[in-house]
Amino acid sequence: MEKILKPVRFVGASRRELRVFPEQARAVAGESLYRLQLGALPRDWKPIANVGSGACEIRVRTDEGGSVQHRVIYVARFPEAVYVLHAFEKKAQQIPEFQIELAAARYNQMLRERNANER
Repeated sequence: MEKILKPVRFVGASRRELRVFPEQARAVAGESLYRLQLGALPRDWKPIANVGSGACEIRVRTDEGGSVQHRVIYVARFPEAVYVLHAFEKKAQQIPEFQIELAAARYNQMLRERNANER
């Protein structure tokens, strides 16, 4: 039986942000997004509620990153798609507030687009 993949929809510049990740980080993020398309969970993730309901982050840890880690913020709770809101490098323990604010703004953009498509 063939699995049906949920499409991945990139919000704002998230596709471009993901494309600038180093090769190994892109591969890990891609594998995690594929797992989400199949309805499974990524290997390393956590909810990130201050972005919006159902928002989570994929934590991408690679050897090539050193002290720099990568994050992909997504929403997979809707049946029609996995929405990628933001992708960025993280150098500190905490996610910088401007990264959260950008992801939250794209979350709201995604909701507006979904509502417009339902009409």
